[in-house]
Amino acid sequence: MEPVHERLRQFRAERGWSQPRLVRELRRAATKRGHQLPSDESVKRRIASWENGHSTPDGFYGALIGDVYGVSAQEIGLASGGTEDAALLDAGYPDSPDAAISTVERLWSADLNRYEPLIQSEAAEPAWNEASLRWLVAPEPAPRSGRPGALRVGLGDVAAVKTTADMFAQLDDRFGGDHARRSVIQYLSNDVVPLLRGSYSDAVGRALYSTVAEAILLAGWMSYDACHHGLAQRYFLQALRLAQDANDRRLAGSILSAMSHQATFLGRYTEAATLARAALMGIAQVATPTLRAQFHAMEARALARTGDVRACEAALTAAMRALASRNDEEEPEWITYFDEAELAAEAAHCFRDVNSARRAVAHAENAMSGSHVRSDFFATMVLADAHLRAGDVEEACRVALDALDLGEHLKSARCVSYLAEFRSNLFAAGDNAASRVFAEQAREHRLWVAAEAGRSAAR
Repeated sequence: MEPVHERLRQFRAERGWSQPRLVRELRRAATKRGHQLPSDESVKRRIASWENGHSTPDGFYGALIGDVYGVSAQEIGLASGGTEDAALLDAGYPDSPDAAISTVERLWSADLNRYEPLIQSEAAEPAWNEASLRWLVAPEPAPRSGRPGALRVGLGDVAAVKTTADMFAQLDDRFGGDHARRSVIQYLSNDVVPLLRGSYSDAVGRALYSTVAEAILLAGWMSYDACHHGLAQRYFLQALRLAQDANDRRLAGSILSAMSHQATFLGRYTEAATLARAALMGIAQVATPTLRAQFHAMEARALARTGDVRACEAALTAAMRALASRNDEEEPEWITYFDEAELAAEAAHCFRDVNSARRAVAHAENAMSGSHVRSDFFATMVLADAHLRAGDVEEACRVALDALDLGEHLKSARCVSYLAEFRSNLFAAGDNAASRVFAEQAREHRLWVAAEAGRSAAR
């Protein structure tokens, strides 16, 4: 069978359609299914990526393509493994905890086997809206009943999962998502699946679901950091469902916040703001100051990208006010990392994005924690970009070199994307002595080489 991208080009050529015509047909098909697509330019970029073999349509877009061309997913080449593969590529919200367990088990297996349609899949915008709505209106979870004859699971098993996931989280923070991502998935697939399919009391089951949801959230963050966006979204969805069935609304809100962060990174700013607001609304009765601060900050990040300065500043003010009233003893331990330095980093991103360079510099200079390597890298790059936007090229280059030193051991596609953006802005500022010296020194750094390679491949 021909590769997927060649078949996609063939289907369009046979009908004599231009890419803009295909965009219109996909939009009509989405409307019939009750969904809305992003901007025409965004959909056109997706089509070009698919037809050039740079990515593969996910389950959502695969179904739309089938609708407009009148062919099956298998004829396109998206479901060569049959209905199981088609279900795997679907980014729907699980109907039950058992469905989430079954789905995440298949996801882990496909991830470990490097199933390319999944690894290269894109995030599906409708899945974010569906997940947030269904979580918001979900009833109280029913008690879990034991499975006769299955492995008996106790709180000691849950504690072991928590300790192991915490170790992987430290590796992720220090070395980036691509460092130990496959090891996390291997552990979850080998050691956690038997626990999920075991026998446990209602209390142990809820503790297990909450702990595993947190571990799956980590897998989602690591996959997002590696820019496997469709895969990351699917992990976030399964994590949200298990948090729902654990009745852990705080964790569920944090998962929606992670989705918001990813949506902003992908340019889906309206969806990102909606997810952050859903998180705030959904945990209103059990919210802690730090959680409220983080969710307001995620809303501010999205609003900054839309150019709504007033709303962005209001959300940041709410975040700062909330964080000022925190008491770490009352916070979930997994959110205590979000402190003044983290909030300063979020504010720096916001002010950079609304072209308030001096305010971005002021916040970025307060954003270095010294204990979170990747976060410090991001904050340093925002500081470099803010100096560049303020017209101080020499200081921007000096700070960017600091970031390259800091990120020497990071394996993170997101870090590379920050560098690629800085590189583009630096060259747009024109040729000068500072940028030439910087380019010469930066060539020694692995992440800079990766940013240059990505830029060349995009041409």
